[in-house]
Amino acid sequence: MNTGAISTRYAKALLLLVRETGNGARMFDQVRSLLRDPGADPGKLEPELERLVLLLRRNRRLDYLRFVLHAFLDLWCRSEHIRLVRLSSCIPSPELERSVAELVAQRTGDRVVVESKVDPSLLGGFVYEVDGYMLNASVKSQIERIRRQFIEKNKRIV
Repeated sequence: MNTGAISTRYAKALLLLVRETGNGARMFDQVRSLLRDPGADPGKLEPELERLVLLLRRNRRLDYLRFVLHAFLDLWCRSEHIRLVRLSSCIPSPELERSVAELVAQRTGDRVVVESKVDPSLLGGFVYEVDGYMLNASVKSQIERIRRQFIEKNKRIV
């Protein structure tokens, strides 16, 4: 069976449930933290999330939990006009986060939630992702692009 169809069905049901209980914003925050660090102890789960886990376990579909949570985030963001922006940079940069959030909010008119991550392997610059689109403006990617051009031009492996 199709993983996307299964996860979307459960996510839609979860979305309806949190709409009824009015617990959507807290669920959104907890699901984001669970997906950000799956190995961490989540502590007390929201009641709706507990019900989802029990339902998936009973239906022998616990393997789909991660897909369901991603689908729920997507559905919640669309319904609440939220844009999730992922930003990676080599050093913490609140100014970059703020300017990216302002730019996306200005262009879309939606509320923006920025998830930033420090990745020292980028060497400089940043990687920005929103709605499945990625802008890689890192020094690491530029060096790799130059390396590939050099190999192609000289027809040898470096």
